[in-house]
Parts: sequence; structure tokens; C-alpha cells
Amino acid sequence: MPTNFTVVPVDDAVGGSHSSAAAGSAKPSTLGQLFREEQDGDSSPEALTGDDVPRESSPFINSDNDTDQSYDGKNMALFEEEMDSTPMVSSLLNKLANYTNLTQGVREHEEAEDGVPRVTVTVPQMGTFIGVYLPCMQNILGVILFLRLNWIVGTAGILESFAIVSMCCICTLLTAISMSAIATNGVVPAGGSYYMISRSLGPEFGGAVGLCLYLGTTFAGSLYILGTIEILLLYIVPTASVFPEGDNESMLNNMRIYGTCCLVLMALVVFVGVKYVNKLALVFLACVVLSIMATYAGVIKTVIGPSEVTFCLLGNRTLRSDMFDTCAKTLTVNNQTVTTELWSIFCNSSHLNATCDEYFEVNNVTEMPAIPGLLSGVIKDNLWGEYGKGGVFIEKKDELSVPVQKTLPVNNVYNMNDIATYFTLLVGIYFPSVTGIMAGSNRSGDLRDAQRSIPFGTIMAIITTSLIYISCVVLFGACIERVVLRDKFGFSVKKIPVLGILAWPSPWVIVIGSFFSCCGAGLQSLTGAPRLLQAIARDGIIPFFQVFGHGKSNGEPTWALLLTVAICEIGILIASLDAVAPILSMFFLMCYLFVNLACAVQTLLRTPNWRPRFKFYHWTLSFLGMSLCLSLMFVSSWYYALVAVVIAGSIYKYIEYKGAVKEWGDGIRGLSLNAARYALIRLEEVPLHTKNWRPQVMVLCKLDTDLAVKHPRLLSFTTQLKAGKGLTIFCSVLEGTYMTRGAEAKTGEQNLKAAITAEKTKGFSHVVVTSSLRDGFSMLIQAAGLGGMKHNTVLMAWPAAWKQARGSLPRRNFIETVRETTEAHQALLVAKNIDHFPSNQERLKGGTIDVWWIVHDGGLLMLLPFLLIQHKVWRKCTMRIFTVAQMDDNSIQMKKDLQMFLYHLRLNAEVEVVEVHDSDISAFTYEKTLVMEQRSQMLKQMQLSRTEREREIQSITDVSRGSIKRKKTPADHFPLILEDEVAVAQLIHDRNTASHLTSEKAAGTTPDRVHMTWTKDKLVQEKNKQRESLGVKDVFNMKPEWENLNQSNVRRMHTAVRLNNVVVQKSKDSQLVLLNMPGPPKNRKGDENYMEFLEVLTEGLDRVLLVRGGGCEVITIYS
Repeated sequence: MPTNFTVVPVDDAVGGSHSSAAAGSAKPSTLGQLFREEQDGDSSPEALTGDDVPRESSPFINSDNDTDQSYDGKNMALFEEEMDSTPMVSSLLNKLANYTNLTQGVREHEEAEDGVPRVTVTVPQMGTFIGVYLPCMQNILGVILFLRLNWIVGTAGILESFAIVSMCCICTLLTAISMSAIATNGVVPAGGSYYMISRSLGPEFGGAVGLCLYLGTTFAGSLYILGTIEILLLYIVPTASVFPEGDNESMLNNMRIYGTCCLVLMALVVFVGVKYVNKLALVFLACVVLSIMATYAGVIKTVIGPSEVTFCLLGNRTLRSDMFDTCAKTLTVNNQTVTTELWSIFCNSSHLNATCDEYFEVNNVTEMPAIPGLLSGVIKDNLWGEYGKGGVFIEKKDELSVPVQKTLPVNNVYNMNDIATYFTLLVGIYFPSVTGIMAGSNRSGDLRDAQRSIPFGTIMAIITTSLIYISCVVLFGACIERVVLRDKFGFSVKKIPVLGILAWPSPWVIVIGSFFSCCGAGLQSLTGAPRLLQAIARDGIIPFFQVFGHGKSNGEPTWALLLTVAICEIGILIASLDAVAPILSMFFLMCYLFVNLACAVQTLLRTPNWRPRFKFYHWTLSFLGMSLCLSLMFVSSWYYALVAVVIAGSIYKYIEYKGAVKEWGDGIRGLSLNAARYALIRLEEVPLHTKNWRPQVMVLCKLDTDLAVKHPRLLSFTTQLKAGKGLTIFCSVLEGTYMTRGAEAKTGEQNLKAAITAEKTKGFSHVVVTSSLRDGFSMLIQAAGLGGMKHNTVLMAWPAAWKQARGSLPRRNFIETVRETTEAHQALLVAKNIDHFPSNQERLKGGTIDVWWIVHDGGLLMLLPFLLIQHKVWRKCTMRIFTVAQMDDNSIQMKKDLQMFLYHLRLNAEVEVVEVHDSDISAFTYEKTLVMEQRSQMLKQMQLSRTEREREIQSITDVSRGSIKRKKTPADHFPLILEDEVAVAQLIHDRNTASHLTSEKAAGTTPDRVHMTWTKDKLVQEKNKQRESLGVKDVFNMKPEWENLNQSNVRRMHTAVRLNNVVVQKSKDSQLVLLNMPGPPKNRKGDENYMEFLEVLTEGLDRVLLVRGGGCEVITIYS
């Protein structure tokens, strides 16, 4: 694409001595100069030209005294006055192309360890697999899988375990779908799930959910630390117990001591070196993967050959094999019968005649394989559940057993249930194993493309882990004996974890893998929870939490870490993994409930900012997920659920009502009025955020002589645009006084309400009576609405008959309305050919809605087609966006930038960049400008005083009547000369003499206006002369008149003609064309030309919506 070209400069003619023909000279220029901001000297009213004539300060349309504004371009001259506030699209896209989302807070802390904050923005390079899939897998697969899943299967059976796993996985899958919709509803900066929920549901819900998520993450740290200590004391270093083994309380005390020490050690690691935690994440993940692979390898091995691991039964009761070596009462050694360690446990001596436990004497000791294998048929025995109370024996029901009346104490050699078991308890214990689905969204700032990676990576991780859990449930039940599965701690198999005896090649793979997995998960919980609390504190939504927003100089959340350690210690003091798990489940379920609620509310409200790129969601799925979360909460533990609800509700109410005073009225209506008043006051307290912006429309309706709505399709279009959401005010103005036209105003308002009802829209109607339409429009724009419920957009029909009107009142009313909406920072929508717009009963079969995005004035052009396509009338239409590239613009890069911008906006549209190269101004443009200026001059001269015009008309009428009386000719042969015809004839004569004005000015003479008393002969003669002159004029002999044209008007006419050509070429057959509406001239002397420019700009198009932004951003790429 060339970067330099030649343009022909055309200067405004000020006088004969200073006017120059531009056709002969050439001036090199580049289009990059066309839209630059003007220099102070050029735009200042005091800047003088060479002839000491002040330059115009408003170069849009020059007055008669204007000289040329130094402006190099002409392609976008219609928009040049507003370039400072509404930049060209190319410059906006250039800025957006450099956008990148921020990195996570943890990375910032790592980079600032030297105490010197470094602001380094890099492009995130993490993809779906590394950034989302693996972190979710690591967080989901953990302590419950290795330490409790076999116990759940043995207690609940395969079928009920399958139901537990399915319910929990479906709950997280539905939550992930809702979270994906929220995560793809805009660019999610660093902040993760808390940021998404709080920005979607507001500070009240955000604070409640944020604290639930924080407490859940903190108690998850307790759970992982308890799992770490359980593995350490039971399987790795069993001799390290401080309290001797003997009862359950000793074990809990050991857990408390070692758990506290482990918590302090982990807290120090997090405080000193966060980066080491992140670097070890892959090591911890590798441990998890290796452990799972070893488990599946062990299952395959059971098909090849049976396992050598056995367990011991006394009667039908399982025994703790870690307390003896041989599963037998006696052994034969050298033909002698000797007793075993088991005999010594049940008898008072090792002799054969010793007194033994009665149950030991009457029942046999049996050794059985712990893992019969995949093909053994043991799956039939494990289908159904077997619950029991705490302290009862774990028995194999199909084995023979002789009951006895009394047994001796045998030092806990029997394997027994440590707690009472029931279905709902198992649900609460299992649910933490499916949490961790937000690990990917928490890394949103580190992802290359969060909107693609979070949904796909999270859902795939959930599907993968769900298959792993379900397969483990089935495989455990198909390979392992039930009594071994019910052995929570592996006491019946030499104190080896049950999953370990199944794993291949060694149980130590599971022991070491699960140990490091729990350590890593605990460290990550202690790393993430303080930062989450710090984010909540820095939001300032909970005042007394603000102290936790502070930390070290590098931003490390020191105070938040201390609080996290204190809360985590509460879980450690509980000391039981089975007791902490339901607490953890409550808070995560509460968080997931609010995620589903956020998605359902946003979908049902259909807020304009709700445009998720993830399309596979529905409010019914979110509602189902929300119901399932609530059900699981109360199923798991109803009292924990109540505590969690009370905590969340208290936080919500505290944030919502802090400092507010409640007032109660009488009756339901009083409550409604109080709620409405409170809501209106709240709306005014906080400025509206871009995400919450929706068009609150005031529709300026015109009533005909019967006081009926003249353009009912305007109401239809409002319905299609609003879909009954938000505020809509339908207004009309009657001229006169309220005393004389009050009844008509009420009638008009009733007719307006009837039309609103007929169009099935919702809104308010209002008809006012003022001395002029102009004052009425101004009053409505300023005063309509109440409190925070005020309109931000004005919708009106194009004044189609402005050219046919006798005076300039319709034109002036329209232009002043445009000015006042701009001054009030309100958007303006002008529907041209409104009667051609579809009704609410029509269904467009297809087609396109074309957006011509020339300048950026807030993004309303992007939002309107999206809102229209939501309505059934426009639903089958597709959206196309056109933007204009200049010579210096890289159109290929512009298209890529625009596509990326639309991707971040979650808008589906075809993109096309139209290259409008600078070119010479055509003869057609000059002719259009000439006709426009001649018409403007005629209209100015027609503004004679009424007395002067009446005097001329009276004299012409007298002459005509005298001629009729003398010749006695029928009246139809000599029609009366009409007032407008006389005026036009006078103007024709004046225009024919206008070409002499320049030379007369140069000579220093000022010609007087020639007033002619017209007869019919003179009128005909003048018309014929004009017709002949027009007939012989061609392009060449019109050039002298072109040189006298206002060149600022020529440039703007050139813009209108060029844009109209490309718009008609591309969008002639489209269902609707949306176009940036250039602003009216700041110089009011050029008002009469403004309407002409808009007419030329939209000529040849059927349905057009001219859009003018309100000066604020109405669409955002953020969630």
C-alpha cells in the first residue's frame, strides 16, 4: 500500500483578490495527517491568516466570513470537529492491539523479593494443558482418593458409591459450566474466581462468596495437613508417636501435635519463599500421576496373577495383622505344636492349656487373600452397602461364626469401625475430593487465552477426574475384599494403605506419592488463601478486614497469612480428617452455589454486558447446579450447612446495610414504596459502571392532528431494542398552554399508553404542553426520570419533511435536540425511514445488520445490534462490522485487531475493513455543494420581513386583477401568482446577479438589493432565462462558481458522498444500517447545511439508524 500521494488543495474564497484556482497546484500529503489533533495556533480564534482575517474556531461549517481552516484531509471531514473526543477507529484498534491481561499476584511477589517493585508486563504463555488442565487435575485428585475412597466403597458399596461420586461430579460439572460462562464473559484479570463472582453479583454476594471460598481454602489446608500427618504417623514413621497407641484419643493428640508443627513449618515456607512452592508444583503433580498409574497397573496385575497379600479372620471378625506375624492359633515345628503370637494375645499364657477368650476357642482362624482379583467375582459381594455404628467389629458376613456370651479384653486386636457410618456422612467426606475446579480460573492472569482455556481445560479436567473416580470405585469393588475395603487405616493388611496393597510395583509408590501430594496441596492452600483474603480486604467491602490488605514491601500478605494459620489451626485441633471434610464441603458448596446463582441471574436478566463466549450453558443448568449444591449441603451435614448459610447471610447483610437505617411502612404498599424509594436512592449513591450500562430510552413521539401516534413503528423498534428491560419513557410535546390544551394532553397520553400496550412493551408515557416544541424537547431531556432512574438515550424519528416545511423550524428543532443530548451526555438514536422498520409480528428470514464504525464514541454501535439480535424479530440476522481504513492505515492489521477486539467483547460478527483512499473531489460533489449553498442562500433571503413581502404580493395581485378586468379573460388562463412563486422568482434574479458580487467587493462598492415589482411577463421571462442558462451550462463553465464555494462545505460534502458510496455498495441490501452520526456544527451559521450532509450520507438506504454516543463507554471487554 503506498504511503504518499498527491492531493489538490482547495482554499476557501474570501475575496476576489485572495481566491485562487486550486486545480493547477499540487500538495503532497499523507492521510496520517488527516485526523491529527489541530495545533493550538490553528484552532485558536486569535490565529490570523495572511490578510489579518481571524480563522474559524469551529471548522465544521464555515460562516460567510470564514477563511480556510488548515486541515489537510477531506475523507472524514464530517467528523473533524470531534476528533478529540471521538477518535478514529484505526487509532482505537491500535491501542487495543497492545492489550494484555495482567499476571498473578504471586508472580509479582516473587519478582519483588529484593524490595524494589518492578512493573514488567509480559505476554502470558500458559496454554490450556499447562495452565488449566494440570492444575485442576492436581487440586481435584488428592488425599481423599488415596486415604478414604476405598473405605467409602467398602462401606457404601459399589452402587451407592457410584451415586455419591456421580452426584458430586455432576455438581462440579454444572458449576464448571456456569463458571465457564462467567469466565468467558469478558477478559478476567488476575483475581480468579473471587473476581468473577464479585464482579458478576456485586459486592454483597462477592464478599459473602469470597469469604466462603477463603474459609473453604483455609480448611482445605487443614485437611491436607491432617492427611500428611496421618500418612507420616501410620505408614512412614509409626514409631514417632508422642502418645502411645492404645485408644483413638491418643491418635488424635498425636495428630494435633504433629499437625501444628507441620502447619508452622509450611507457614514459614510460604512466608519465606513462595516461588519454591510454585516450582515444586510439577513434582507434586508427578507424584499424583505416578500413584494413579501404579494403581491401574496393580489392577492389571490381578488379572495376570493373584496378589500375595492376605488378611486374617477369627470366625467372621477381621484381626489387626500388624500385631502378629502368623494367622494361626498354633504351628507345628519339628513335630511339636507351639503357640503363636495370636495365641498369646487371646490367652493368658503361651501354653496350650492356658485360659483363652471364649470366642477365640470356639472359632477358627482363617487366612484369606485380600485382593482376590478382577476376575474373582468379588464384585457381586461389594455391590451393596454395609453401614454400622462406631466401635463395632468389621465382619465378613458370609463366614461362619459361633457367637459367645462373653469375651475377654484383647488389646484392640480386632479391626473395628472408628466412627458410625451412614450415607450422608460419606457424601460430606467425599465431596472435598472433587473440589479444586477453580484452579484454572485462579490462574486467569497467566493464561495465553483465558476465554478459551478456562472452559475447555476445567471441563476436561472434571471429566477426566470423574472417570478416574468412577473407575476406581468399580475397580476397587471388583478386586478387593469388602472387609479390607472397610479397613480405613489398613490395619488388617500389616498397616499398609489399602490402595498400596493394590498398587504395583510397591506400596511405597502410594505412600510416598500421597505424602508429597498432600504436602503440596497444603502448601498451595496456605499460598492461595491469604492472597484471596488480601484481595477481599483491598476491595474494601468489609471495613474491619482492611488490615489484612497490608503486608510486606513486596506485597506478600503477612497479616492475612497469620489469620489463615490461626483458622487452619482450628481444623488441626479437630484432628480428624473425617470431621474436617464436611466443614470444607460446606464452604465450597456455598461458593459453587453462588457461582451457579450468578450465571442464572445474569442469564435471566439478559443484561447487555452478559455475552459469554462459552455458549453451552443455560439458566436451567445453573439452577439445577444451584439446587444440587444446596441439597448436598444439607445432605452432608444439616447443622454445618446452617452455620455456613448464617455466616454467608450475615456477611451479605453487613455489607448491604452497613450504615443504612431501615424504615417500615404500613401494609404491603408501604413496603413496596419504601423498597422503591430505597432502590432509587441506592442507584444515585454509586456512579453507574460500564458493565451495568444498558440503554434507558426516552422516545420522542410525534402525535398527529387526531392525537394518535404518528410513527407506531418507533414503539415497535423500542420494544425490539429493550425487550422489556430497563427504563423506557415515551414522551410527546404539544404546542400551546396547559390551560387551553390540558385535556388534549391527557387524551394524547391515553392514546400513547394504548399504543404502548398494543406494542406489548413496558414503559411510562408522558405528554407535556409548552409554548414551543423546542422548549418541550429541552425540558424532557433535562427533567425526565426520577432519581437514579433517568434516561441515558434519546430515540427519535428523522424529520423527513424538513425540506418541504415553509420555515426552518423543524430543522432547528432537530439540530437543537442533537445539541442538547450531547450537552446532557446522553446517547441519541435517529431512525430514518422508521415506517419501513419491521413490526413486532414480523420475523425477518435472515439478512445482516451492518454497523459502520467510523469513530469510536463509547461503543454504543457495537451494543445495539447485539441487543436487537436477542429479539425474535431480528434473531436470524447476522452482524457485520465495517470500518474505514485510510492510506496510512494497515488494513490487514486493522482487521486482525478488530477481530481480536470483538473476540474480547464476546460479539460474533463478520469484520470488513473498507479502504477509502484520498481522492480528488469530484464534479458531482461540487455540484451537490453548489445546489446546497444556493438553496441555503434562497432560504436566507426568504426570511424577509412579513410587511415587505406582503407589500410586494399586494402590488402583484393588484396588477393581475387589473389585467383580468381589462381583457375580460377567463381566470383559468391567468392564474394568480402564488406567494412562494414570486419569492422564488425574486431569488432567481438575485442569484443570477450574485456572480457580480465578488468583483464589486473588490472594487470597493457595495451593491444594493434590487427589489422588482413582478408582472407575469417578467416572471416568465426570468424563468426562461434561468432555464436556458442551466441548459447550456456544463462542468467546465461551472468551475468559476465552484471556486466561490465554501471549501469547508466542499470537504464535508466530499466525506458524505464518499461514505455514502461505500455504504450503499456494501449495505444496500442489509436489513438495517447503523452509522456514526456526525455532530452538528459548533458554528450555528452552518446549521442549514448539516441536514443536507446527513441526507447525502444516508441516501439510497432503506432502514438507517444514526447513532451518536453519550460521551461515556457503554461496552467493556471485562467481566
